[in-house]
Amino acid sequence: MVAVTRLALTDVRSHAALALEAAPGLVAITGENGAGKTNILESVSLLAPGRGLRGASLGEVARIGGAGGFSIAATLMAAGGAVELGTGTLATAPERRVVRVNGAAGRASALGEWVSVVWRTPAMDRLFAESAGRRRRFLDRLVLALDPGHARETFRYEAAMRGRTRLLTGHPGADSGWLGALGGAREEHGGALLRARADTVTALSEALADAPEDGFARPLLRLEDSTPADLAAALKRNRGLDAAAGRALIGPHRADLGVVHAGKGMPAGLGSTGEQKALLIAIVLAHAALVRARTGEPPLMLLDEIAAHLDAPRRTRLFSRLAETGAQVWMTGTDRSLFDAADGATRFDLPNRLQQ
Repeated sequence: MVAVTRLALTDVRSHAALALEAAPGLVAITGENGAGKTNILESVSLLAPGRGLRGASLGEVARIGGAGGFSIAATLMAAGGAVELGTGTLATAPERRVVRVNGAAGRASALGEWVSVVWRTPAMDRLFAESAGRRRRFLDRLVLALDPGHARETFRYEAAMRGRTRLLTGHPGADSGWLGALGGAREEHGGALLRARADTVTALSEALADAPEDGFARPLLRLEDSTPADLAAALKRNRGLDAAAGRALIGPHRADLGVVHAGKGMPAGLGSTGEQKALLIAIVLAHAALVRARTGEPPLMLLDEIAAHLDAPRRTRLFSRLAETGAQVWMTGTDRSLFDAADGATRFDLPNRLQQ
């Protein structure tokens, strides 16, 4: 099991200084609203590539009134032994991310080689009714846990896309050779994105088909992508339209994750907030099982306010399912009693125990 056994925060959001130790398995963080529970989960999420569970800029993570910059340090236990991970910013460069692995400088994208993280937050409970972009980013996070190289392919595809758009909009007579090269790069890296997404959706669908019927909704998944088979040729044909629109109108950056409530045969976005939450939980659980089957290690799971609005029997089933994943699961809630059925969980109470 991969687990964060020590976490130390300096000037992160509401936390001037905080240190805690956790065991593998379930971790329950409780406290009143505004105590800083979600800030702890966000800190764990920033141990992986990307902008964390809030999608915030680095400057937003630093504590207001602090010395400038912030620091997140963690001891990660994995099959190969302990790894020391650190990330944050300096006061002199508040938007430049610093990463250290075992004390040596590293790249943010390299964090995916050490840890994969998936999360659910209350803001995601309407994920299926919101923009395709949010679902696409959610899917890419699921892919990343299975394929750390997905971050590199995404970065290169987006870089080629931005370069092509700049040429089309800023230089109407741009050299066709440059445009062709950028189109080729987009085809190469875009194709890699499509294959990785399709593989993940197919594997998740198979895992969900075998999931127990225990009171949680079962989702049906499909990848909705109209990217042409010959992307480079299509990009060439679309240069005029893309220049007028100021963006590329076709490609894997337009993909969407389609989700249907299997029991009702209804698009997930038309369900109640509770139904959408249940569908999202089902996907996260299936994904954790898939990651464990593929890599031998489940991802870290961050579940903000996960027990809210669930009755006692469903909470019990949920904690049992979470324990079965073998993952370290960080959960938050306002009431300690919500986690009474989370047997053996490491517990932290904010603010009294940690004296914020």
